[in-house]
Amino acid sequence: MNILFLCTGNSCRSQMAEGWGRQLSDDHEFCSAGIEAHGKNPRAIAVMAEAGVDISGQQSTQLTDAMLGWADLVVTVCGHADDNCPSLPDTVRKVHWPLDDPAKATGDEDAVMQVFRASRDDIRQRLQALLKSL
Repeated sequence: MNILFLCTGNSCRSQMAEGWGRQLSDDHEFCSAGIEAHGKNPRAIAVMAEAGVDISGQQSTQLTDAMLGWADLVVTVCGHADDNCPSLPDTVRKVHWPLDDPAKATGDEDAVMQVFRASRDDIRQRLQALLKSL
C-alpha cells in the first residue's frame, strides 16, 4: 500500500509521519507532501534523530497529481490540509489526524522542543495503530 501524508507546508508533522512510516513498516511505501512546500523544520529533524529516525534526506514537496495517483491512502495531518485536499479517486481512502502544529509552540527552547517531542510520539502511536488496522 502506498501511503501519502499531507500537511499544509510539509515541514513538520507530515515529515515525521513519513519518517516513522519508513522506520516501522517494510510492507508499505510512504511519502509526504504539502498543500505548499515550506522547507523542513530543523526541530522536527532533531526530535526524530533523538528517536533514531533520520528524516534529514527527505524533501519538502508540494502535492502533485502524480502523488495523488500513486497513493492508496492519504492521511491528512492538519485541518487546513484536510479542508484543502483535492478530490480523490474512489479507489483512494482518506484518514484525518487532527494534529496541532508544533511549529506554533511558544516558550523557551526546552518548552518548544517538548512540544515537538510530544508531536513526534503522538504521530508514532497513530501510525502504529493505522498499520495494525491495514
